[in-house]
Amino acid sequence: MDFEFTEEQLDFKKSAIRFAQKALNNKVIERDRDAVFSRELWKKCAEFGIQGFSFPERYGGNNADILSTMLLMEGLGYGCKDSGLIFAINGQMWSVQMPILRFGSDAQKDKYLHKLCSGEWIGADSITEPDSGSDAYSLRTTARLDGEYYVLNGTKTFCTMAPMADVFVIFATVNKRKGFMGVTAFIVERGHAGFSVSKDIDKMGLRTAPFAELILEECRVPVENRLGKEGNGAAIFDDVIEWERSCILASLLGGMERQLERCIKYSKERKQFGKTIGKYQSIANKIVDMKVRMETAKLILYKVAWMKKAHGKATMEAAIAKLYLSESWIKSCLDAVQIHGGYGYTTEYELERDLRDSVASTIYSGTSEIQRNIIARYLGL
Repeated sequence: MDFEFTEEQLDFKKSAIRFAQKALNNKVIERDRDAVFSRELWKKCAEFGIQGFSFPERYGGNNADILSTMLLMEGLGYGCKDSGLIFAINGQMWSVQMPILRFGSDAQKDKYLHKLCSGEWIGADSITEPDSGSDAYSLRTTARLDGEYYVLNGTKTFCTMAPMADVFVIFATVNKRKGFMGVTAFIVERGHAGFSVSKDIDKMGLRTAPFAELILEECRVPVENRLGKEGNGAAIFDDVIEWERSCILASLLGGMERQLERCIKYSKERKQFGKTIGKYQSIANKIVDMKVRMETAKLILYKVAWMKKAHGKATMEAAIAKLYLSESWIKSCLDAVQIHGGYGYTTEYELERDLRDSVASTIYSGTSEIQRNIIARYLGL
């Protein structure tokens, strides 16, 4: 494994940091408080090239490899304090754009990818249902063929960006008796008859990325909007979730680095009992632990990127990365708050928002418990 990055890759990361610091941090506290998503910032990210970065040039992308994309997202996480915005962008890239690129027809790619990469459209995916979370394939949403249409019925929940999205990748079952072999993926546009979005779901963190339920009542979706073959939805989802687990947390590395630098600076300035708090072992040890977690997470994530690039798959390694990085992010956020004491608990210092946002990282893209189950299975347990 060679993690020696080229000057071009490092320049991409630096440019992402500069862009994010200059363009994406305006009124983050207010937008988080009021749960406001900014389509203007979404468009700015697309114009910079983020949504299309790892996608083919014919669709308006940059055709970058996964290692370069990891570095870009790392830089974005360092420079941008709006974790909800970054989370939503990652969700679209890996759960909407990637399955269309890998499994869609040429017509589907031409119709959707350019609009998604350019920021003209926002995409969302949805497999989770009120009674189906970690047990992803126990879907109640059904799809039946009716001439030139599939008719979908069911409810999806916790759908990121649903209130704003223009197009959705939705999973439904065409034959419940076949279990996961009956699951099929569909591309559903907001204007399709029988499709509606509920009111926003209020939540603890990631408040600038709205969540909502999707309601499908005799929703008629053209046959040409089926993604892949009928019954191939489970294979598509497994591919999607591996890409998502591999890439969605790269921005957290940047966040960990930003927090670490801030804690070091504060511990050198804040004095108690006649000396700076960094001179106290209890504080220094927390900062050291933050550094060790960050460097370890970085190596794990870069290994996943290398394996995906070299071999195309990294199922267990992606689960390890998702598990370790998400839990490390929470621990580092807690340490950052504790190091800053009462100030760390205030909205003004913005560390409490990082902590609230961090909790979701152990839930989305498969809970920590599911990641441990995956790893145990690969160990033969």
